[in-house]
Amino acid sequence: MDYKETIEFLYAQLPVFSRDGASAFKKDLGNTLALCAALGDPQTKFKSIHIAGTNGKGSCSHMLAAIFQEAGYKAGLYTSPHLYDFRERIRINGALCSEDFVVQFVQRIRPYLDRIQPSFFEITVVMAFCYFEQQKVDIAIIETGLGGRLDSTNVITPELSLITNIGYDHMQFLGNTLTEIAGEKAGIIKEGRPVVISEYLPETKPVFEQVAKNKHAPLFLAQNLWQMSVGVPTISTGNKQEPLLTICVRRKNNDSEITQIHPMALADIYQLDLNGSYQLKNIVGVLEAVHQLRSLGWNIEKEALRKGLKRVKELTGIAGRWDQVSTDPWIITDVGHNVDGIKMIRNQLSKMKYSKLHIITGFVKDKDVSASLKEMPKNAQYYFTQAPIPRALSAVELKALALKFELEGNDYPNMKEALAAARANYKNGDLILVCGSVFLVAEVKDSMRQLNIIA
Repeated sequence: MDYKETIEFLYAQLPVFSRDGASAFKKDLGNTLALCAALGDPQTKFKSIHIAGTNGKGSCSHMLAAIFQEAGYKAGLYTSPHLYDFRERIRINGALCSEDFVVQFVQRIRPYLDRIQPSFFEITVVMAFCYFEQQKVDIAIIETGLGGRLDSTNVITPELSLITNIGYDHMQFLGNTLTEIAGEKAGIIKEGRPVVISEYLPETKPVFEQVAKNKHAPLFLAQNLWQMSVGVPTISTGNKQEPLLTICVRRKNNDSEITQIHPMALADIYQLDLNGSYQLKNIVGVLEAVHQLRSLGWNIEKEALRKGLKRVKELTGIAGRWDQVSTDPWIITDVGHNVDGIKMIRNQLSKMKYSKLHIITGFVKDKDVSASLKEMPKNAQYYFTQAPIPRALSAVELKALALKFELEGNDYPNMKEALAAARANYKNGDLILVCGSVFLVAEVKDSMRQLNIIA
């Protein structure tokens, strides 16, 4: 099989969560461990950092990968899902894994498929482990797919674990309360290994403290440890590239220190090329993770940290995080799709200036779509559509549901037609925002190409 045939084989033969939903979710690590064992336990052959959280884990993973790369390390990065190319899931220093490796790996594991019956995600996780072992990475940043405790990635023993935040998502698998969800995410905490929490809530803090205590794992609550002053620029039009987010930070001596410091007196100034003020919640966790990694012997100078944060997009290829993909018309994409994600988007919109807001959106049907729609801006023209996957909520159903929350617009069968309609209604100074399902955002660039919209 060539590369294209190999990818088609993986999608056709195996349970895929993005396509099949709950039936593809395995509630134990047995398959992953069995496949790893058959291949010589590659997960034990490289050092790693493990990242979980409801929102922000992808951004944090890419930030850390960029920082390690600027520090001179060979940095692997595993994330999911991909937007455009399957190989986006597995990178080393920003470069996609080779097509030949994907083909050879699938051929290598075919004798085990009938016996183990792994899912698509389980295979991609082990594929990443084998690639990182083969390429002898210095460190691999591993993002969980869903949850933590039972996630297929949770067979590694990392240098450090990072949990970004806890919110309502995937409740059918993780629990219906923030306490239950936190318990699942805290499952990535390992015996004696430090864990950083970017953001906690009154309901989730005791969970992290108890699990860390049980695991004898040093616990660091980043939001208590960093003071921050931020300049978030107001964007007047879509004719200019968004400026970098400038952040002044200072680490406290301890989490009880309270100090009033003028922003210009703060010790360090960084710029981040990931747009969206919600990144502020993520960066404190990244900064604390770097602080702890230095204490473990990793050589990460301030200049590497500064350069890495300033060039995350360039170094890692991350996409879909408040990305300006066109200036005429002005189009921004964001993969925010749950309640907290939509709240962050709404907050970002409040800092921007535009004449009229056009929102193209779509969701998968096994999410709490009503809860997300409730948080969507009402002062917008909506274009309800759907991604080309079986899990997608139909555009017609989405429109009917959205009307209950006073969101007005029309339904379109696919992204191309929705984008064409938004462009037809667009006037200079307007903003077109595409948000919701990752699989919907993945359709934007191809639709732009078909409609001759220049990036």
